[in-house]
Amino acid sequence: MTALKVGDTFPEDVKFSYVPYTPDKGEVTACGMPITYDASKEFKNKKVVLVSVPGAFTPTCQNQHITGFIGKIADLKKAGVDQVVVIAYNDAFVMSAWGKANAVQDDFIIFASDDETKFSTALGWTMGPRTARYAIVVDHGKVTYAEKEPQRTLDVSSVESVLAKL
Repeated sequence: MTALKVGDTFPEDVKFSYVPYTPDKGEVTACGMPITYDASKEFKNKKVVLVSVPGAFTPTCQNQHITGFIGKIADLKKAGVDQVVVIAYNDAFVMSAWGKANAVQDDFIIFASDDETKFSTALGWTMGPRTARYAIVVDHGKVTYAEKEPQRTLDVSSVESVLAKL
């Protein structure tokens, strides 16, 4: 696999792991069990924004990037987005805690692990051992937007950039 571009079909066999939110495990320190999120299957029937960041709880990722998506949930839904999937190289437990720390309590936004950066590595979109910062929009299996940040900026993967392309 190489970097995705507009018009590509989202690849088969892309899986992430995540811990679904449940009220009984709503505290940041509560641990649920990770399950598999079959992105290839899920993306065939939805309009999904896949957002990758270098790491959970890191300054730019937390303070600017992901909080932008959380703050614009209504705008994303209005644009027809069914789900936002946030991935990083962190494991599913850390990603779950990050979602809870941001008061995300449903499955419109899920925080998942790109286990061993398998997907990002296949795209060639990594930063050393971490996932790179990028955004991909998949509309019922077809890529309609795919951009990786060329620098340590938020020029192409911010919520504003994604919304402008929806």
